Amino acid sequence: MSVRPGQSTARVLSRETLSPHLVRLVLGGDGLAGFASTGVPDEWVGLVVPGQFQSRYYTVRTWRDDALTIDVVVHDEGLVTAWAQTDCVGDEVTLSEPKGSFALPDDAAWVHLVGDLTALPAMARIAEQVTDRPVRIWAETQEVPGYFATDPTDPVDTEVTWIPAAGGSRLAALVETIEWPDGPGYFWMAGESAQMREIRRYVRRSLGWGSDRHDLMGYWSATRPRQTRAIDPGPIYARGKAAGKSDEEIWAEYDELRAGQ
Repeated sequence: MSVRPGQSTARVLSRETLSPHLVRLVLGGDGLAGFASTGVPDEWVGLVVPGQFQSRYYTVRTWRDDALTIDVVVHDEGLVTAWAQTDCVGDEVTLSEPKGSFALPDDAAWVHLVGDLTALPAMARIAEQVTDRPVRIWAETQEVPGYFATDPTDPVDTEVTWIPAAGGSRLAALVETIEWPDGPGYFWMAGESAQMREIRRYVRRSLGWGSDRHDLMGYWSATRPRQTRAIDPGPIYARGKAAGKSDEEIWAEYDELRAGQ
């Protein structure tokens, strides 16, 4: 794969199924030599997998020993889903420069994290990195055994509440039932976009919190349908690689075919 400024390449070193809907990929290799983590616990990278030209964003679950771990949520369909369910060990991928938004105020006495399955990697990493104040998690999905396991030497006990997910997300209703601790804190949440909009209105209007006290992100949309592609880039990519073409040449061919529709 060709690499643009700010991008890195990596190879899949291992693949592990954590649950029916969560797959863990460990990425490494010489292409990560220039990769530099932001250190922000909810940092994410754009991921481009073989046979595709478009990136999808994933949280960096861990970055250590020159290896990067990403937990991929498996959907019914998607650019990365089909690939992640194959024996992809050894495949080369492209990663964008990492970015993050978690910004814990110095005076925050507590941290509350709320999210669905897509937010598990970020919530787990936040809980691991924030060790000097209590962290509580609400996770809307079936329990993933051991996912939030904490280091026994960690003096902070992370309390996790699992909320069964059925018939669509109900995180907005959940947030309105939370009894918030006294004193200043920090609220981080991620999940379905419409739910995030409702919660943002509640946090700002009913709780009166400023933007420095919360960070809410819509990771996906339940109402916006996935874009269908009249031309599948997979066969074009495979045919181009077999012919010895570069990624730029394959991408140009794909653009020409789409323009001719």
